[in-house]
Amino acid sequence: MPNNPHLDIAADVADALHGNHPVVALESTIISHGMPHPQNVETALKVEQAVRDGGATPATIAILGGRLKVGLSESEINHLGEQGQQVVKTSRRDISFVVSRKEDGATTVAATMIIAAMAGIRVFATGGIGGVHRGVEETMDVSADLEELARSNVAVVCAGIKSILDIGRTLEYLETKGVPVVGYQTDTLPAFYTRSSGYRVDYRVDSAAKIAAAMNAKRDLGLMGGMVIANPIPVEHAMDNTEIDSIIEKAIVDMFRERVTGKDTTPYLLARVAERTDGRSLEANIQLVLNNARLAAEIAAEFVST
Repeated sequence: MPNNPHLDIAADVADALHGNHPVVALESTIISHGMPHPQNVETALKVEQAVRDGGATPATIAILGGRLKVGLSESEINHLGEQGQQVVKTSRRDISFVVSRKEDGATTVAATMIIAAMAGIRVFATGGIGGVHRGVEETMDVSADLEELARSNVAVVCAGIKSILDIGRTLEYLETKGVPVVGYQTDTLPAFYTRSSGYRVDYRVDSAAKIAAAMNAKRDLGLMGGMVIANPIPVEHAMDNTEIDSIIEKAIVDMFRERVTGKDTTPYLLARVAERTDGRSLEANIQLVLNNARLAAEIAAEFVST
């Protein structure tokens, strides 16, 4: 087991890791910054249950009182949900300060990968990864998620790249960093709310067992870095490409006009999209996260069995 003085692993997660049983990491930014209360707490608990139903142990990750927490209690999840955006949105650059100041931090994809890797967890389920933002020529805004995918040996199950981002440039960045983008039962990359962005994935893989086999080969070869496993949103919950693209374009115009930058951009855009779809995008977000949790549990089970 890992021996880090700042790391607390919940008993059920520690038992699963010690027994080589499947564990799935889950992020906490989606609780504090991704959804309004009480849907954030309700969704977090449903996602944990979806992992359990898939035969794996959920390990929601956050920083509480400066402690790196791997596996949260229901009361701790409630705390993050109720505090909302008062909790520090924590990426790699923030971790040491949140810890040293004994603050609460909601972990992004990047920070969750770091802490999951510390604990020895190799599969992580989220909604969508960050990436290169639209208008990057002016802002130079590139998510730390991409750098972390090049560093941490954690496979990230997601609904592709968030459609509020520049998907083409994000794929180019991942290719440069040597991060494979795998389509689960799809040849094209999903775009969060929609099932296809029109961009092709690096590899199509049609079963959790074959994804786990690739992860094991990557580990045995000593190749550092993660893997993006792109899992399309279920058909019945997918949104129309044309509609969502139009809404996102308008939201981006508003964001630039209001001079929203940095870590505030994604929560701002997601909130605007939810508002302009009368909440349909929020429901789609919830369903795709649940779908990813189910697949992650399958992959984690196959990974520990090979």
